[in-house]
Amino acid sequence: MNEAWEFLKDLTDPESIIKIGGLALLLFVIFAETGLLIGFFLPGDSLVFISGLSVDLLDIHISVLILSLAGAAILGNIAGYAFGWKVGPPLFKRDDSLIFKKRYMEVTKSFYDRNGAWALVFGRFLPIIRTFAPILAGVIKVDFKKFMVYNVLGAFLWIGSLSLAGYYLGQYDWVRDNVEYIVIGLIIITLIPVVRTYRKERAMMKGKKPDQL
Repeated sequence: MNEAWEFLKDLTDPESIIKIGGLALLLFVIFAETGLLIGFFLPGDSLVFISGLSVDLLDIHISVLILSLAGAAILGNIAGYAFGWKVGPPLFKRDDSLIFKKRYMEVTKSFYDRNGAWALVFGRFLPIIRTFAPILAGVIKVDFKKFMVYNVLGAFLWIGSLSLAGYYLGQYDWVRDNVEYIVIGLIIITLIPVVRTYRKERAMMKGKKPDQL
């Protein structure tokens, strides 16, 4: 039991993920965060940044890293889309559980209603929404070809920007010596827009009738 708990804790620590599991675990976490309901608590943004900084540790070229992570993110979204397509609208009536919170789907739907398919791109940079956006796209039956265009675009923008930032900033000793503080900073920076988006969408939802959700 303790070993399982320690493993789950390691999954929330970007440096541990890379040191313990290498590229394989890294790819799984990116896939899980974008394709599985349990993925919303995983450290996607900071993990992608740290992976760019740690290409020497991973022993791969930055271009290979970007292609690999983007591929995992694309496949993750496809898995989320397939799940949403299969489950359908009843997902909005599903009872809350430790993993699933109905309000996350409702907020994501509100965000999607305002941004359309671009939510699949913008949502990549917002924890929780990047987990539920592809599921919602499946629920509302977005055309798969259209979905894939935004899926691929969003994956490469998200992975490319953060991993390249980590790669180039990692050439400075100060950055490498203060990785833990940078990770904390990234978490705070990514949480700010999430909280703002969540509050904004919830406020807008209050003005809608229940059958509009």
